[in-house]
Amino acid sequence: MPPVNILIVDDREENIIALDALLKRDDIRIFSTTSPNEALKIAWENHIAIALVDVQMPEMDGFELVEMLKSNPRTKDIMVIFVTAISKETKYAVKGLGTGAIDYLYKPLDPYITSAKVDSFVQLARIQAEIKKKNDELQNFSIVVKNSADIICSVDAQTLRIENINPAVESIMRFKPAELLGNNVVNLAVAEDQPAFRKKLGEIINDNLSFAVFEFRFERFDKKVIWVECRASYHNKIIFINISDISPQKSYQEQLIKSKEEAEYSKKVKETFFANMSHELRTPVNGIIGITSMLLKTNLDEQQRGMLDLLETSSKSLLGVINDVLDISKIEAGKFNIVRTENNVHDIIKSVFDLLKFRADESNIDFLLEIDHDVPQHLLIDALRLNQILMNLLSNAIKFTERGYVKLKVSVLQRHNDKVKLQYSVEDTGIGIPADRLANVFESFEQADADTESKYGGTGLGLAIVTKLVELKGGELSVSSEVGKGSTFSFINWHTIVNKPVEEVGPISSKALPSFHNIKVLVAEDNMVNQFMLSKILKDWQIEVDMVDNGRKALDKLATKHYDIILMDTHMPEMNGYEAARNIRVDFVEPKRSIPIISLSAASFGHEQQEALTAGMNDVLSKPFQPYQLHEKMSRLLLKRKDMLEI
Repeated sequence: MPPVNILIVDDREENIIALDALLKRDDIRIFSTTSPNEALKIAWENHIAIALVDVQMPEMDGFELVEMLKSNPRTKDIMVIFVTAISKETKYAVKGLGTGAIDYLYKPLDPYITSAKVDSFVQLARIQAEIKKKNDELQNFSIVVKNSADIICSVDAQTLRIENINPAVESIMRFKPAELLGNNVVNLAVAEDQPAFRKKLGEIINDNLSFAVFEFRFERFDKKVIWVECRASYHNKIIFINISDISPQKSYQEQLIKSKEEAEYSKKVKETFFANMSHELRTPVNGIIGITSMLLKTNLDEQQRGMLDLLETSSKSLLGVINDVLDISKIEAGKFNIVRTENNVHDIIKSVFDLLKFRADESNIDFLLEIDHDVPQHLLIDALRLNQILMNLLSNAIKFTERGYVKLKVSVLQRHNDKVKLQYSVEDTGIGIPADRLANVFESFEQADADTESKYGGTGLGLAIVTKLVELKGGELSVSSEVGKGSTFSFINWHTIVNKPVEEVGPISSKALPSFHNIKVLVAEDNMVNQFMLSKILKDWQIEVDMVDNGRKALDKLATKHYDIILMDTHMPEMNGYEAARNIRVDFVEPKRSIPIISLSAASFGHEQQEALTAGMNDVLSKPFQPYQLHEKMSRLLLKRKDMLEI
């Protein structure tokens, strides 16, 4: 607590010394002077609380000095005690009190009375200082409340009537403050929100909450409805409420929600479109590849075989373009997963190299492979995606190289415990890429130059897919190039080293596939080419086949005849495969209810394959497929079915 400042004014130095000795203590700071003019200066420069003033002084008597102090706003609140040796007559006391003094001390001073009086005035000075401080605080609070952009009001907790409210209510609610005083605060809310508003205020009172936040709709004077946020506090039977207009935020939130819903709808439409496109494109391609494969097994002359080889190559090329488009859509939809398993990385690299070597030979360019001796054999890796990355990079390099060479180099950059950092580099002596187009070649549907597409063909998706696959694998892709001299694409990725390879079973020749005995299969497929192909494959395996073109007919057939397994296309007219499978699992009785169902779908999205399993299908085989893949799934499910029926 700061000391109280006391000013002693007396023309005799010995009187000042006596008073100073009498009053001296830690909670008092004493200023003294023998000059009234000096006293005025001290009072002006320091916050004097109490002044002990001698009445009789030569320059200016005490009455004149006090009159001057009281006339100045800065010193008018000083408590003055006259110290005098003159008569105690009433007229002198009245004159002193009239000038503004609050008491008298008479010489010779009684030390006890003097100390007691000064002490009481010190206490009074402290109280006055505290009151002034509180008043200043209240004044500041009043300014804040009055000028607040939010509505601030106090509400009687018993009646819920508004006792005080600041001017902000006029700008927010269009009411003048006086119009709302004495009104129930609940009436500010729209009629539908009033019961909930009243209930909320009741909870605040009952729970004696010091802080609560809630939102309601209020109706302005002009009947316009706005959203407000209320921050309420309950204290001493009064609810203090701060009300903010949050209509702009609410409008923005609604726009965000609407935009989110529109984006989700657009995403759903896009996924549905790609799912349908996947089915509509992959289904006929599956038929073309299947029929071509069958024809190649028949007796053909060289010319016919050559044309069928071209047809097969064109079909697979078309399928590659379709897969590129679908891969991009799956990556953008966040439905593309990296699945790492134990694989022989040397075998993966060599298989890609061997597969593309004939294309390099056809273009009369050197095709080189260089794998450093310290590259580990067996790694935890997504073989399919690594294959896809290398195929795209090498195919691109071969396509844009007319002479010279294309080289695939794999080297170790870093090794730490069971981790290894590999760099896969594809170097070519092709046409190169201009410096200002390097970034563009990684964008979907972009190529280095405007005439590249017309001269070399392609969709411009290969490098875009590589970029996204590399990102998903947590790797880094870089490129350096010089026009007319060639390009180098480098892919860097960390891998986990494993001790042993995964033994993979290669595809079985269709000629080596064993026949089935006494097996009846129901096929639901609406595409005529695929009907023919499936019928031919199944009959070659000595299977009895019934063919229908929609799910409704499949249910009708199953109701009248026994089958060992059902091959069900998912996209069919009238009733699709999902719905048909659900009906079988719910409406039929055993053993037909649990008949094995294989989904033969051209769907490429993982969620569609999951939907097939959820609908009750036992397995999914994506089109196009090889006969051995179908044979393997049928054999497994039929064996499992036989074991279940024998139990």
